[in-house]
Amino acid sequence: MFGLWHRRKVMFSDGEVELILSSAGFLEEGSGIRDGYTFDICLPRLKKPVGYISLRLGESPALYYLGHIGYRVHRDFRGHSYARKALALLIPLMRKEELLHPVITTNIDNWPSRKTCEKLGCRLEHIAPVPLEHREVCSGAEYKCRYILCIKPE
Repeated sequence: MFGLWHRRKVMFSDGEVELILSSAGFLEEGSGIRDGYTFDICLPRLKKPVGYISLRLGESPALYYLGHIGYRVHRDFRGHSYARKALALLIPLMRKEELLHPVITTNIDNWPSRKTCEKLGCRLEHIAPVPLEHREVCSGAEYKCRYILCIKPE
């Protein structure tokens, strides 16, 4: 198992964090996701992912609450800014996909994620109540903080 994982190609790296493509080209019916990428967040010295980050492409009412970017860092690896570093590594891909104002949504009480957005320079657009029809895709959240990342075109 390790051999197969280890041979996957590093797509983006800053020397501390590596993003290894886990899946691409996914489409989720009903969510408005027309395409996307999921990367394992890895550390060069470890032989397993410390989390993941997804970039969702498309627009829809559900994506308004779900956001273009989703990430999770496994509990044992939190507190090292790995999510922020992974997000920064995805900026060239977002430029390539012409997604210059991606939305990142967080739960109101998820202070580490909110801090990640703020440290990356995202702007809190507003706190949006999630309509009942979109709560399932948002894991039951009643409200979502909508952060906007402004990426300068090259």
